[in-house]
Amino acid sequence: MEIERKFTVTKLPEHLESYPCHIIEQAYLNTDPVVRIRKEDDSYYLTYKGKGLLAREEYNLPLNEASYYHLREKADGNVIRKRRYVIPIQAPKFNMTYLTSLKESIDQVSLSVELDVFAPPFAPLVIAEVEFPNQEMAEAFQPLDWFSQDVTNDPAYHNSNLSRREFG
Repeated sequence: MEIERKFTVTKLPEHLESYPCHIIEQAYLNTDPVVRIRKEDDSYYLTYKGKGLLAREEYNLPLNEASYYHLREKADGNVIRKRRYVIPIQAPKFNMTYLTSLKESIDQVSLSVELDVFAPPFAPLVIAEVEFPNQEMAEAFQPLDWFSQDVTNDPAYHNSNLSRREFG
């Protein structure tokens, strides 16, 4: 189960180059249900995603390089390219009124931001994603000060929908 919140970002955090970075290319064979292929650095995957915005099923299967490029030729829409920076969140904050059953385990939670900086034609789009171990924690999470709009429930910001976007 993938449980994540998404935010737009208008100002990048300082010292971005000091964080681990992955080069990602992905394309969609289908958008309902979502069937995606992804190249992340030198690894290749086929992913199936169920329905949902905040929480949904996700299954990843490994591919080899030849299979990835063969399937990419069959993909619909735009191929999405982006840099993903992985930024640990030091002392994440939560709205404690929403966290009834998890107060004891909050101190042990390790969260990180997956900051996606999109390449053209999607640039200057930047999306921050934070994954959570459960939905209650996701809903109680307080965004970092450099996050902009919460777009978790806006399907337009799903990569599968971005892949179908037309550019003039």
